[in-house]
Amino acid sequence: MASATDMAIARQEIEYLRRRYARATDLIGEGSSNSLAQGRRIYHEIFTADARIRTSLDGEVQLQAEGPDSWVDVAHEALKEYVATQHLVGSQLVELVRLETDANGQVRAGEATMTSYLQAWHARADSVWVFIGSYVDQVRHFDGRGWQIHDMELIQLSSEDRPLGSLSR
Repeated sequence: MASATDMAIARQEIEYLRRRYARATDLIGEGSSNSLAQGRRIYHEIFTADARIRTSLDGEVQLQAEGPDSWVDVAHEALKEYVATQHLVGSQLVELVRLETDANGQVRAGEATMTSYLQAWHARADSVWVFIGSYVDQVRHFDGRGWQIHDMELIQLSSEDRPLGSLSR
């Protein structure tokens, strides 16, 4: 039986997957060969090789891919028109479905769901597209790899294209 401490550590490790995803996505959005490579490496660490990944609006799938490499391609294509992006992860809720630990508190197996709020800012030279949504993830623990996302859905709740004004002092 997992202790309360084991469960708290597992939740924190799972939450960190989404934070790393946000960083990787912003790196992919930069579009340089170095930033793409960094983003790809992070995606490979946080997603299973066969992860089902998609975005949806009003229950309809908008973008989808299987595996981290395919999702890098989707993200790069979607973000290439922007000069900068920032994916801000807000409230997160992890529900541990199963957590098996050894006598030392090391996770041996586990499954969880995670919901994370998102505000993403996508800047062009003269406007910014603001995206509000929620990530819904299915996560598993694997020996030697730790926690990984095997199913991710990004649900769009709202968006707005805002003009950028000039800066004044």
